[in-house]
Amino acid sequence: MSQPKNLKVIIAGGGTGGHVFPAIAIANAIRSKAYNAMILFVGAKGRLEMKKVPAAGYHIVGLNIAGLQRRLTWKNLLVPFKLFDSLIRSKNIIKRFRPDVVIGVGGYASGPILRAAAKQGVPTLIQEQNSYAGLTNKLLAKKVDKICVAYEGMEKFFPKDKIYLTGNPVRNDILKAPGKKQEALAYFNLSINKKVVLMVGGSLGALSMNEAMKSSLKLLVFNDVQLIWQTGKNYYQTAWEAVTGMEKFGIVVSAFIDRMDLAYAACDLVVSRAGAIAVSEICALQLPSVLVPSPNVAEDHQTKNAMALVNLNAAVLVTDKDAQKELGPAIIDLIFDEDKIFKLKENIARMSYRDAANNIASMAMSLVKN
Repeated sequence: MSQPKNLKVIIAGGGTGGHVFPAIAIANAIRSKAYNAMILFVGAKGRLEMKKVPAAGYHIVGLNIAGLQRRLTWKNLLVPFKLFDSLIRSKNIIKRFRPDVVIGVGGYASGPILRAAAKQGVPTLIQEQNSYAGLTNKLLAKKVDKICVAYEGMEKFFPKDKIYLTGNPVRNDILKAPGKKQEALAYFNLSINKKVVLMVGGSLGALSMNEAMKSSLKLLVFNDVQLIWQTGKNYYQTAWEAVTGMEKFGIVVSAFIDRMDLAYAACDLVVSRAGAIAVSEICALQLPSVLVPSPNVAEDHQTKNAMALVNLNAAVLVTDKDAQKELGPAIIDLIFDEDKIFKLKENIARMSYRDAANNIASMAMSLVKN
């Protein structure tokens, strides 16, 4: 497909890593197809994207926009004024930049920009990362041209004729994890003769998950199971004190894991929340997992993400409220059940989309009016 001499693309949205990192992956995929493409990100001021996007080498402008707080606060009084300001600014951004296509990845900034682009006749595409569509994307569905999704059955949220099943973009270094088992075990100083669990507690640390893992340490050691435990910064000190003396049994604690590719390569089983990024990485690498959805997210979408796998017999679910007593036994029951592990891997292969970023980039570029 021939491309315009200077392809111009706007990628809008963010707020969480689940929106920001797929957006950057899509931008990289577009650059690989059209190296001279001009890509502008639009985000919300004060949110994660305002740091992560420039760090990835892209320019971003911020809208003064925010969502309604669930608790009673005076800040909610400012929301309509911020929305009006963002709608005006978005209209001007589209007029000045004159994009060939606009991609929305969800989050506060996605709505005004996609709305302005559609009103001005610019081709538009949205990418929905979760199995339960976010409010912004649901509102935009009728206005946009194409909708890329990561789960089957999304026609309950979006017009069926606009849906394309592409999966969620996953970072290239993660995709290269398979084949690094020996390097990974050496990196974490673990034995090749014992099973390895990877527990991911998030960048800040999920308290209930970390507490459940702390309670499971003796059970893991008793069963000769090794552990790579990412605690998040808030729980690291507590975890470090809890594992003192257990290092010789292959218990590794870290506030944050820089080499997630090696962590995935080393493990036989993943214990994780069920956010869009985590689930997409687990699916892409076809790893057996115990998912503990966070109960503290909008519309309980993590439980819905997890159930999309559980209903296919592609993952095991432990609820957050039951994690304290059930997580350890669930890990031991699963990690030594070779038949169950094989079945989980076989089923999760149906949800493995390793080329999602390229597919979404191609979808977006196919909308460009040459």
